[in-house]
This record gives sequence, structure tokens and C-alpha cells, in this order.
Amino acid sequence: MTSENQGPWNEGTPVPLYVITGGPDPASGTFNLVTLIATRAEPDPAMQPEHAAILTLCTYPLSVAEVSAYLSLPFSIVTVLLTQLVEEERVEAIAPVPVAAYPERGLLEAVIHGLRKL
Repeated sequence: MTSENQGPWNEGTPVPLYVITGGPDPASGTFNLVTLIATRAEPDPAMQPEHAAILTLCTYPLSVAEVSAYLSLPFSIVTVLLTQLVEEERVEAIAPVPVAAYPERGLLEAVIHGLRKL
């Protein structure tokens, strides 16, 4: 096939995703899309580029979905990378607040009403 038939997009030789993660990790199921990730350490020049990118991105907490989108990597790959960084204590995973922990709407309206009376 000539370069004329290939079109404007040339993928080159893509790296298989299992190479990025070092293989499957069964412990990576602890994250969901809204788990927040916050950096606890600076990137190390010798570390894997994806790990360094996560540490750079998450200086302000980002959700796993945002990290996945910024890195253009699938959620499953990002969770494996994050599991590795959590085990190394380079990032902190902050679980989302469960819906049951939010106060009821009626209570919030009563507080707002009481504040307006002040």
C-alpha cells in the first residue's frame, strides 16, 4: 500500500495497552468514574510517562473519568495505572460521597428559609 492510499492519518506502530500497564491487574477494580485522584508526590524522571502524566495532571483533584479523558486512555487501563500509583503512595484516591450522605432537600430548604429570616 502506498502512502497515497493511507490517507492523512498515520498511526505508526501503536503500543499495545498491556505494555503500558505491565499486564493485567486484578486489584484495579476499586475505582469508579467519579473517584477523585490527588497527587501526593512529584513525578520522578525515571518513571513511566503515563505515571508522570497522572502525577502532573492531578495536582488538583480530578476524577478517574477526567484522567482517562486527558490521557486518551481507556478507563480500565487508567485504573491499573492508578492502582500502581496508590500502592506506591504517589497518589491518593478519594471515594465519592454516597448519595445517602447528602442531607434531604427539605432540610436544606428549612435551613435556607431560617437563614433568610435572620
